Amino acid sequence: MPRPLIGITTYVEESTRYGVWDVPTSLVPTGYYELVQAAGGAAVLLPPDEPGSAAEVLSRLDGLVVAGGPDVDPVRYGAERHPRTGAPATQRDEWELALIEAALAAGLPVLGICRGMQALNVALGGTLVQHIDGHAEAPGVMSWHPVRPVPDTRYAALVPEEAEVPTYHHQAVDRLGRGLIASAHAVDGTVEAIELPGPGHWVLGVQWHPERDKDTRVMSALIEAATLAPAVPA
Repeated sequence: MPRPLIGITTYVEESTRYGVWDVPTSLVPTGYYELVQAAGGAAVLLPPDEPGSAAEVLSRLDGLVVAGGPDVDPVRYGAERHPRTGAPATQRDEWELALIEAALAAGLPVLGICRGMQALNVALGGTLVQHIDGHAEAPGVMSWHPVRPVPDTRYAALVPEEAEVPTYHHQAVDRLGRGLIASAHAVDGTVEAIELPGPGHWVLGVQWHPERDKDTRVMSALIEAATLAPAVPA
């Protein structure tokens, strides 16, 4: 049986240096696709495209990972911009929100990671806290802290114990989007995982960075769901 094909959204950087070049680049840290591969999937990178093509792109995939990155523009959830909120990433917001909406409509398994979890919440009408302290120590340095699963959730079934996770974020879920429930919290009460409960779909978001960890349980569950999910019609 071929490995399920998992799409991973990418960053767009206007200036990236490698070799003799300094050019715009679509990229993602290697940990994302290495985690997909370690969990038994095949990875394909998804650069931004026209939002209207999201369903067509997903018709070729078995699952979707929405990667971490810059802040979701607060205009997407009807909020004024906080002074600590980063500059808008308009093209990425449009593309990823379209991918999430198309994946949910098609029943495609979805895993949101950090920004990806926040985008999932916003796509379903939720809001974000635009700045919190204590979840990022210094620029470019991952923090580790425990997260506690909520009993009787999908996440708790995968990781039943309190687990130390790598984290780097300054925003968080505020009001949950339609149908979503919180499935893990940090000690300070920050929502650390969200999911759509019930059968018929596999949708999970985690606020931390599993691609920086050796624990493959969350990604392995996505791969299993992608293996079992019916093909998405074009």
